[in-house]
Formats: sequence, C-alpha cells, structure tokens
Amino acid sequence: MTPIKLYLMRAVHDWAVDNHFTPQVLVDATAAGVKVPMNYVQDGRIVLNVHPRSVQQLEFGDDALRFSARFGVQSLRVEIPHAAVLAIYARENSQGITFPELPAGEGKEPDGDSPPDGKPPVKGPSLRVVK
Repeated sequence: MTPIKLYLMRAVHDWAVDNHFTPQVLVDATAAGVKVPMNYVQDGRIVLNVHPRSVQQLEFGDDALRFSARFGVQSLRVEIPHAAVLAIYARENSQGITFPELPAGEGKEPDGDSPPDGKPPVKGPSLRVVK
C-alpha cells in the first residue's frame, strides 16, 4: 500500500507551485538513508527548496523524495526517505503540513550515545513552531 504521507507531500507541493509559492521541506538529516549536503545541516535539520525552478529531476518516489540541486557551485543528488520529512510548506506564508517525528532510535543513524542496555531514552511530547 502506498503511504498517505507521499500523497500529502505531493498535494502540498502542487498547491504551493500552483499558487506561485516556494515549496520547502524540513528534513531530519540524522535519519537513516538521508543524503543531503551535511555542511548545510543545523541542529540535525535542513530546510530544502523543492520548487521546480530550483531542483532537477524531482521525484516523489514510493520510498523517498529525490532530486538534484546546486549547493554553492556543486550539483548534488539529494535523497530523503519519507520518514525523514518532518514538514512541507510554502516559504511565503508557512502554510503546509507537519508530520510526527520518528520515535527515538527508529530509522535514525546510530550515534553511539544510546544507553548500554540498548533501549532508547524516553522522550516526552513536545511542540515546536515551523516557520
């Protein structure tokens, strides 16, 4: 079955482009399988412009969002598994959709800071504003 998140991401992207806005995605750069330019990552997150004028070969695949983009003078292939997409929204008015973050340890790259018993630390609920 195709995940609903894929359809929601496509819908917000299409809505933003149709209304002459700039669609952006907020990505958890620490999630497994994420291929983004790490020198642009801040606090484990990166915001990427996915407007058709800014990227090439944009693909909302069944498992990941993929495209090529220029970062500085270098063209890079970006790959973002759906689980790593935290939000997609229009830059101009911040309208869009946010998605729940992955539970600690699920789909994340190992960082060596996990407790010795292998259980992820318990993290309470939190809210944050995405602009």
